[in-house]
Amino acid sequence: MGLFDFVKKLKSKNANKDQRGCKSAEQRKRESIEFLKEQGIEYLESLPFIEDASEVELKDVDVICKKAISTLLIIQVAHDALNNEFEKSKSYFSEEFQRFGVEDYLNKEEKELWNGTYTKQSLCNITWKYETLWALLWALGIIGDDEFKVPVDVMDYMKAIKIIRECKDYDEFKAKVNMRGIEEILDMLDLFYRYHWTTEDARLNLKKLPKINGEVVAERRRGLEWLVSEEEDWNNIYLDT
Repeated sequence: MGLFDFVKKLKSKNANKDQRGCKSAEQRKRESIEFLKEQGIEYLESLPFIEDASEVELKDVDVICKKAISTLLIIQVAHDALNNEFEKSKSYFSEEFQRFGVEDYLNKEEKELWNGTYTKQSLCNITWKYETLWALLWALGIIGDDEFKVPVDVMDYMKAIKIIRECKDYDEFKAKVNMRGIEEILDMLDLFYRYHWTTEDARLNLKKLPKINGEVVAERRRGLEWLVSEEEDWNNIYLDT
């Protein structure tokens, strides 16, 4: 390769990055579309870019860790409540919340459950947050791309339980963490944004959905959006497509 060709290639590569060296939103979109093409999944070319790294701030790692733990615990309370074992479950899991120091990380719907004010629908809503939790465990570097990136099946909930419940305290859980960077998280968020359009388009227009599970997509996207959102309660995040 001659000097002219090398410089031209370098300029082309750098054109996809902003002044801070971050990937551009356009480049992130193009990479997501290429992946969707490889997977044979329909996409909308005109779907907008998501924010770039200069426009968002990743939540603190301790906030993410503690939300992950509190989510797992309250999901198990919801499961027990569906089986008419709420009081017994609350008695047991109150000790678990204290052991990990995550009593203050429940959102509005979860607090209502903890206080005994719930409906069957709210319990079902909370149990689906296993997939939102899976997004947090991916961002924390505890699970790999192969368990997350192509949302065909629901997550391995027994693995999630084991990851957290086998830790003796919060510090032991945090020691497992290898936090992913903002660029990697935005790459995955962009992909799930486009997945979500595909699943919603199939649902609304009665199309056959290839490979991916729409409910799984929505909840994993919710978790990814929460990571870079100013919202504390992920139920307040608007998942537009």
